[in-house]
Amino acid sequence: MKNTLLFLLASIVLISCNSTPESYTLTGTLTGEIADGTNVYLRKIGENGQAIDVDTAMVETGKFVFTGNSNAPEMHFVFVDELMGYTRLIIENGEIEMLAQKDSLGFATIEGTEQNDFFNDYREKSQAAQERASNIQNDMQNAGASRDTVLANALREEFDELVEEYQGFEKDYIKKHPNALISVILIDRALVTRVSSIEEVQELYNGLSPEIKETRTGEKIMKALEAQKEREEKAKNTEVGAKAPNFSGPSPSGDTVALNDILGKATLIDFWAAWCRPCRAENPNIVSVYEKYHDKGLNIIGVSLDKTADAWKKAIADDDLTWNHISNIAYFNDAIAKLYNVNAIPAAFLLDENGVIVAKNLRGPALEAKVAELLN
Repeated sequence: MKNTLLFLLASIVLISCNSTPESYTLTGTLTGEIADGTNVYLRKIGENGQAIDVDTAMVETGKFVFTGNSNAPEMHFVFVDELMGYTRLIIENGEIEMLAQKDSLGFATIEGTEQNDFFNDYREKSQAAQERASNIQNDMQNAGASRDTVLANALREEFDELVEEYQGFEKDYIKKHPNALISVILIDRALVTRVSSIEEVQELYNGLSPEIKETRTGEKIMKALEAQKEREEKAKNTEVGAKAPNFSGPSPSGDTVALNDILGKATLIDFWAAWCRPCRAENPNIVSVYEKYHDKGLNIIGVSLDKTADAWKKAIADDDLTWNHISNIAYFNDAIAKLYNVNAIPAAFLLDENGVIVAKNLRGPALEAKVAELLN
């Protein structure tokens, strides 16, 4: 009997220590007069950046309930029909309680789970800075209205200092809370708004716990950092002093033309398109340089980022571009543009006789001067 009791007690302790919630229940209480049957919406931000409905509930005697399963904690939003604003909270498995006044959903109290506790802690610690920023902005508006430029400039400096101080607070918060979803959300915002360098973002991301890295926002940041590293590697391959990567593509007649097959004593790789006005405006200058130096060893290969073959071929004829041309008719999805890390046109790379990049994006007289230097 004694052994059986000990076994039961041990089992209860083991179960209580290892049990984790496998679903969530969000119980909301709204104060104020809310009609029964009013719809409440649980939403989140989808992959395309648009809000999507996750679930719908109805108010009954001032309360509503959402239930479901969460694979990982994620920021959600609660909207109530005919009420202004919304409540931000984190959905994760467990018992979540929301208490809000109908006229101030943005100031709801959220309790019950670890990630919402982290979120509440962050909001409380950042509230003072947000209020101070709001006060400075109001004072700046008043100073502008009264044309007090001295005060306006002083307030602007104070605001800039506050922004820098707040950014320091957020970075420090992230480092101290590697297990908090709000930390990865703050990193994502820093990445999108570019208030932090890629190196800083990488360092902050590296410090996160594995569980937070596996959230949807964490995976998004990981992919963005990997893409940035890939762009940086490609940029190294097309820096001045690097050997220009070889490429090939279809000519207007359908033949395949490769860079290595048309290298001259000097070679210009010109990324352009019929729809690009700056490109078309520069074409007469390139024509002039080509006519003057082609017999001395200048070759050009135009890489078009056009959307249609007809527009591309017409622009070649209209602008009298008599050099080699290729295009995959793929706009900025063109593989050659990605190889050369080109995300805006016009873009140009000037090569010497060994195919080494000696200059980039030269236009007007600067292009002719560099070509003359290579051929003389």
